[in-house]
This record gives sequence, structure tokens and C-alpha cells, in this order.
Amino acid sequence: MVEPIFDYQFRIIVVGDSTVGKSALLRSFTEGKFTEICEPTVGVDFFARLIEVQDGVRLKLQLWDTAGQERFRTITWSYYRNSVGALLLYDITRRSSFEHLVEWLFEARRHIEPGRAVFEVVACKVDLESTRVVSTEEGKAFADSYGLSFIETSAKTGFNLEKTFVNLSQEIYDKVQCGELKVQDGWDGIKKGFSRSENTVHLLEAEAERDRCC
Repeated sequence: MVEPIFDYQFRIIVVGDSTVGKSALLRSFTEGKFTEICEPTVGVDFFARLIEVQDGVRLKLQLWDTAGQERFRTITWSYYRNSVGALLLYDITRRSSFEHLVEWLFEARRHIEPGRAVFEVVACKVDLESTRVVSTEEGKAFADSYGLSFIETSAKTGFNLEKTFVNLSQEIYDKVQCGELKVQDGWDGIKKGFSRSENTVHLLEAEAERDRCC
């Protein structure tokens, strides 16, 4: 039996106010590194990682880190349409970042439509519990009011780091399995994966093409 490199590829966009911890979360998840000081993202940055969900299903996550500053909004809008998942981040030590969540949610939904996406509310920096201003109950109540999943995490300590991405990916995969979400031509939100043998064929074809060109 041919072992798949990955079964599906999901494209996920990460949004929220500037400095809530989007880049730090993605770097910790994809590179295993945490940086105390991160420069604000300019436009859009890209990360990727393979994960495994239930039943041994392998998923490749394309993770798009968007700038939180207003001046970059028109750049990031174009990345919404091809996303099947969205992480809505806020900083538990900054109430304004929590209050702006509803704006991020509505903006994401507006630009993803007519497509459909799975959303997860993510409370960041729970390692800073002593300076918390947004309670767990408030965050969960917000998510519940819009029918979204909720989780608290820390890029610094790794608390719930894997779970944040696995939960969202599992929810997307379950919707694919029941037909609620589908692979569509011209849409990059979900793509089917390929096996190692297919990958080998692609490499051989590319090498043959290069030989012909030479």
C-alpha cells in the first residue's frame, strides 16, 4: 500500500490586531521557536506544517499570517477568499484586541463569501496570567455567541499550541468527510494530497522536462 505524504491540504488564515501574537504562535508551531520580540508583519507572511488528525489522516496546513495594521488591510483581503479555516486571535492582556474580534470575524466572513470557512477563537499569551484583563469566560462566551470553537494558548510555554491547530484541522476534515466542504476547481482552500509514488512521478517528469529543455 502506498503511503500518502498528506491526504489533504488546508489553507488557513490567521487574523487579529497587531502584536496579539500571530507570528509568535505560528513560529512556535511550525519551527519550535519562540521569540520574545517580533517585528510586526508587513502585508502577509507564510508558514506550513504537516500534522496528523484522527485515524492517522495526514494534513498539510498552509498558514497565512496577516498584518494587523489598518494600512495593510487591502493587501490581506485577497487572501481570505482561498481560505477554508480562520484563527481569530486576541491578547488576554489587551481588552481592545478582544473588543475588535467581532470586526475581524465580520471582515473575514465578508471576504471569504460565497465560500465557507471554519473559525476558531484563540486567546493568546496565557503565560501572562498576572496581567490578564479578558477572562476565559468572556472569551468562551464570545465564541459561543457566534457558534465558534474557543481555546486559550501560549506560544511561549507551548500550552495548547498543538491542540489549537489540530482542533481546527479536525473540524475542517470532519466537514470534508460529511460533504459539507468540498474540493473545488479554482479554489485553494482545500486540495487533495498525493502519495509518495505520485510525488516520484512528478519529480521524474520535471527532470525529463529539464533534459528536453537542455
